[in-house]
Amino acid sequence: MSSSLGLSPEIVRYLADVNPPEHPALARCRAETHAMPNAQMQISAEQGAFMQSIARMIRAKRAFEVGVFTGYSSLATALALKEMHPIGAHLLACDISEQYTTKARDYWREAEVDDVIELKIAPASETLDQRIAAGQGGSYDMGFIDADKTGYDAYYERGLQLLRPGGVMLFDNVLWSGRVADPADTGADTTALRALAHKAKADARVHASMNNIGDGVLTCVKK
Repeated sequence: MSSSLGLSPEIVRYLADVNPPEHPALARCRAETHAMPNAQMQISAEQGAFMQSIARMIRAKRAFEVGVFTGYSSLATALALKEMHPIGAHLLACDISEQYTTKARDYWREAEVDDVIELKIAPASETLDQRIAAGQGGSYDMGFIDADKTGYDAYYERGLQLLRPGGVMLFDNVLWSGRVADPADTGADTTALRALAHKAKADARVHASMNNIGDGVLTCVKK
């Protein structure tokens, strides 16, 4: 979503004015993606700034992302990781699209964070399972999930295994343009998002909260 749900153009412009300026590569990514047919898949600029704040608050060094698209969220996160940890910062980026991630690679190179990002083109559940099997459980500080909604529960469970205690996992689109609040909407994606929200709320393994930045972000802090 190119701007947060329900915000007027005036508020979006105000947020852009008072937030720190975007890195030039982020600005180019956002502008060029805005002209694409699937532009609504891109997170908003204020959401990118929010993610960078989360990364800085927890001093994140290692992160994973499921759903790269054209790379705005991964670029925003990688910039924060590398700023704090010039040596050793790492972002595992999972996607299945060569087409979109080719664009992402271009922005990563421009921002000089391509050395931080490891892109895996494969079903994300397989990639995360491989990292768990390789003994990387509990070694990640942060995760961001913005992919197929019916897969969110699988990513939630795998992500919790990969996160360290105190690590943060963010799920995008959990308000689903308001459709989650419509009882008449029983589509697979909507149903999956509702189920995850209620699961996280009751899950003793996490502290969970939801807010309306972007298209809704569910924040889960691993206990």
